[in-house]
Amino acid sequence: MKTLDRILKSINTIPAFPATGNKVAQLLTKPDYSVNEVAGVIKFDPSITANILKMANSAYFGPRHKISNINDAVVYLGQQNLLRAIQTAGVSKYYKKGAPGYFDKVTDLWEHSVAVALMSQIISKKVTGHEDTTLYTAALLHDVGKIIMGEFVRDSLVKISALVSTQNVSFLEAEESVIGINHAELGGKIAAYWKFPTEIIEAISFHHRPDLLEKEEKMMPWMVYIADQACLMLGFGGGVDGLSYRAVSQVLKKFNLRMKDLEMSMVLLSDDLNHAKEIISII
Repeated sequence: MKTLDRILKSINTIPAFPATGNKVAQLLTKPDYSVNEVAGVIKFDPSITANILKMANSAYFGPRHKISNINDAVVYLGQQNLLRAIQTAGVSKYYKKGAPGYFDKVTDLWEHSVAVALMSQIISKKVTGHEDTTLYTAALLHDVGKIIMGEFVRDSLVKISALVSTQNVSFLEAEESVIGINHAELGGKIAAYWKFPTEIIEAISFHHRPDLLEKEEKMMPWMVYIADQACLMLGFGGGVDGLSYRAVSQVLKKFNLRMKDLEMSMVLLSDDLNHAKEIISII
């Protein structure tokens, strides 16, 4: 079986994405949603329940008193934070094995993914004035393709690295040339398999090349791109691919941002990550 066929076939072996997030999101759209009803949905998934309680008590969310049950967590976190906590808790299980081939440590891919997700919210707030849960999910999952691609990249790393160093191509292009698909495209296929909305699929698929969607003027792939690049520049999650990608020009001007704005966002991210150790440690 060809490598590409093996990769695509392996998508079908990935466990279904937890339905808890979608069910809770539907309940939270009601202005008079019931805390007990929301908590009841979450309690059906013990691992998500445990992780949400751990996150709710983290320094990142800053509770004054210990939160010991899901009902209290639902009340304390509120709509936006609850959705983010549920998505983070649900996604974390897929990252437990890491991405050998890209990273030496099992936790590196997860740490990078959380950093990009947090950075996406800082940027969203600066650009639009508010945070965006859908963007957070896309950013958290932007490198999900590396979970499957890792072993194939490990086996082909010599060829991929040679292309990057001698042919002036990006790591993404080298992956595609050697393996037949790149991790961003594969991530989009995984998101489609999980039946995520098109905007999340596109944000994952084009997080290294948002300019390829330029005609459609979609913001989310650009925001994930900026968040990812900022984290790589800060050294959060620089695996074997590091910054070996083609830079997309004029990205800051697209959102009327200056380099100073990006630098300030990086400072805010460093503060956020200092308070998010419990979130990172849930895998």
